[in-house]
Amino acid sequence: EDLRLGKRELVEDTARVLDRYLDCLVARVYSHDTLVKLAESSGIPVLNALSDLCHPMQALADLLTIWERFGRFKDVKIAYVGDGNNVCNSLLVGCSKLGIDIAIACPEGYEPNPRFLEWARVNIAKSGSEVKVLRDPFEVVRDADVIYTDVFVSMGFESEKEERLNTFLPKYEVTPRLMKFTGKHSYFMHPLPCHRGEEVDGAVIDGPQSLVWDQAENRLYTAEAILMALI
Repeated sequence: EDLRLGKRELVEDTARVLDRYLDCLVARVYSHDTLVKLAESSGIPVLNALSDLCHPMQALADLLTIWERFGRFKDVKIAYVGDGNNVCNSLLVGCSKLGIDIAIACPEGYEPNPRFLEWARVNIAKSGSEVKVLRDPFEVVRDADVIYTDVFVSMGFESEKEERLNTFLPKYEVTPRLMKFTGKHSYFMHPLPCHRGEEVDGAVIDGPQSLVWDQAENRLYTAEAILMALI
């Protein structure tokens, strides 16, 4: 978005120029449609580093972090608490593909994108994993190996901040009490940046159960692996 794509010239024209300069384009955009235009108008690989619809490179780093911690995907349960946003969409697809059970707790109207829910349903028919979308955080975290959350006010929704915080707080904040409710030594994950006191209590993200710094490190390694595979 720093290039002001689509402002001074068509996105398609920018894509054609970048095609002449680069071997691969890694794009972080607001509108997913912009990403699609970049990919369709250039002859080089275009990687989605984040869009309003999904965040697949974050999901890959998350899955690597889970593998490092557990050494497996089967019989691992993820509880996602909060807004069914772009991060949730990609995590949902990745978990359902690899056999990780994922249960999502979100307010009504903040569910994951229907297309991604359908994609997950297709995946679980092959992987055998389980996908649930519920309302009660305490219900989804029971027996969870990992509790995952993200910001309540994603990019592009700044004008809804007050409404969103009133909707999500305090029910959907990941607190030490919610972590204990899993009934086991569970881990905490967050894609960063975070807002302590909103989606997560500082005692959780800064505590011994937090894997957020591993996630942050693994974003580098997964990005390197993707680039090596494509270039």
